[in-house]
Amino acid sequence: MNRLSQEIGVTSINAHLGEANIKRFVNWTLGYLSTLDCPVKRGTFIEFRTGMFNVSPVGRNCSRGERDAFEEFDREHKVREKMIEAMKVEFRDLNLTYSIGGQISFDVFPEGWNKTYCLNYIGEDEFDEIHFFGDKIFPGGNDYELGIHERTIEHKVENPDDTRRICEELWFS
Repeated sequence: MNRLSQEIGVTSINAHLGEANIKRFVNWTLGYLSTLDCPVKRGTFIEFRTGMFNVSPVGRNCSRGERDAFEEFDREHKVREKMIEAMKVEFRDLNLTYSIGGQISFDVFPEGWNKTYCLNYIGEDEFDEIHFFGDKIFPGGNDYELGIHERTIEHKVENPDDTRRICEELWFS
């Protein structure tokens, strides 16, 4: 079966949560962010995506240097971890999952909508192997559930060069 360039499934957080809960989430999140004292704030603090929210306390518009500085600041002050703990209390009725990813943000999505959701669209007999490459394959990381899933072969990577090296090893072995 060839499904290249074909959309095979879409699930909308908007339809799932409803506009009232989305506004509640956005208003609370922006209020919380307004109280944070981060080294800088650069805009696009909440990115509304089809299946999730991406929240960035420093803002997705930060430069590379600002991104690196926030990562170090967050390592020391646990900004994202503390915000997630507050959100778990505030939005306990919505059954949301929170997953830290990358240097500056975290994802928020309905329970069960982590990266393993894609496997709903791949038949169990469709591929002999599914290789997954991720840099956050640890509990609470946004690659964890798919990385450890029984249907995938996990490859922990730090950068694109790691991915290329592993792919070449797999291809030429």
